[in-house]
Amino acid sequence: MDLRKLKKLIELVEESSIAELEITEGEEKVRISKPGSGAPNYAIMPQAMPAMMQASPQSMTVATPGNADASDGPASTAKAVLDGHVVKSPMVGTFYRAASPGANPFVEVGQSVKEGDTLCIIEAMKLLNEIEADKSGVIKAILLENGQPVEYGEPLFVIE
Repeated sequence: MDLRKLKKLIELVEESSIAELEITEGEEKVRISKPGSGAPNYAIMPQAMPAMMQASPQSMTVATPGNADASDGPASTAKAVLDGHVVKSPMVGTFYRAASPGANPFVEVGQSVKEGDTLCIIEAMKLLNEIEADKSGVIKAILLENGQPVEYGEPLFVIE
């Protein structure tokens, strides 16, 4: 995309009352957004890489029985919990533990699952994709919070 065109779009967003502008042109996608009271965020990405955020191990919340008082910090807890079969995200999107906001989660820590059971939903480009267990066992850990962005290959669950 032409740099002059980008600069003009940024100026238009800054001067207007709109909060976000997204334009797709060929293989490129541009999203310009103004957070509440800060400077605008700018991102240019090819269609093959639509994610702008990636959760780090430090931001990971690990829900496991008995780790409410984990004094070693999130990174060491995440490392300890990843011992087992890790179910990874097959796509980029938003992680949801339940089918709808008021519904019960598909799985909880300590619950037995069979191969093919639905573990979560990942919303990608307005499509809801059910992620199924690829192994039977017991859910040892749920590595993401509801509504959190997820990257391709990012760990979602640990099954024993």
